[in-house]
Amino acid sequence: MSRAILYKVHPEHPERHKLAKIAGALADGALMLFPTDSVYAVGCDPRHHTALERLRALHPEARKLFTLICPDLASVSQYAHVDNHGYKMMRALTPGPFTFLLKATKEVPRLVLDKKRKTAGVRIPEHTFCQALQEQLDGVIVSSSARLPGAGEPDSKAELFAALEPLVDVIVDDDGWRRGVTTVIDMTSGEFAIEREGLGMERLGPFVG
Repeated sequence: MSRAILYKVHPEHPERHKLAKIAGALADGALMLFPTDSVYAVGCDPRHHTALERLRALHPEARKLFTLICPDLASVSQYAHVDNHGYKMMRALTPGPFTFLLKATKEVPRLVLDKKRKTAGVRIPEHTFCQALQEQLDGVIVSSSARLPGAGEPDSKAELFAALEPLVDVIVDDDGWRRGVTTVIDMTSGEFAIEREGLGMERLGPFVG
């Protein structure tokens, strides 16, 4: 089994030549371990069925935890139905550490869709690497929070890298290590409900009460 390629990127100004190589690897079907504005995530290009199957195999019990990382609000509408109320809320909270549960469109890959609820999680991270990479990509990234095999939580970045290095093709290191999870907001009913409290809760004040 070949070793994953490690890319050390500048935390504020990711090198363009490294971004181009990472984007190319994803376009070829690579599985990537990468930093976000919350925890590390594992992701791939949703157009590659084999890559989606590998991502699914990492967490076979957790279909609803898959998230579509979008570059902007305009791209969200391709994968999810957003009404005016939801759009205003997302515009105020993005980019940021929020995952929005929305009714899915037919563009959402079958392996990502929550079949029972017909929903998908989408988010727009406030993270330099994620934003810079998506400028290089033609599309979104399907991701899941990175955990140890067996769904354990890592105590350090080194532990996470060592455990997942045999299972992914690309590892991105921006010298950061974040432990907080995203706040998950269910917007499928036309209103919103907080399904999981996480980072960014203080920004919800205008929408509560």
